[in-house]
Amino acid sequence: MKPAEIRELSMDDLNAKLKDARAELFNLRFQMATSQLDNTARVKQVKKDIARIQTEIRAREIAASGATK
Repeated sequence: MKPAEIRELSMDDLNAKLKDARAELFNLRFQMATSQLDNTARVKQVKKDIARIQTEIRAREIAASGATK
């Protein structure tokens, strides 16, 4: 997922994407532990997506708190 795509999402969509990405990461780790994972690079991609989503959520929180001051 690209950063531009993430910026276009609403907070509800971001939270949903974050939940889905965390679930996918859990499943990928489980597959890796049982030697069923074909694409090991996908784990790194999902981790980066989670970080991007969390960064955007935090940036919006900071912007919202800055606007109220």
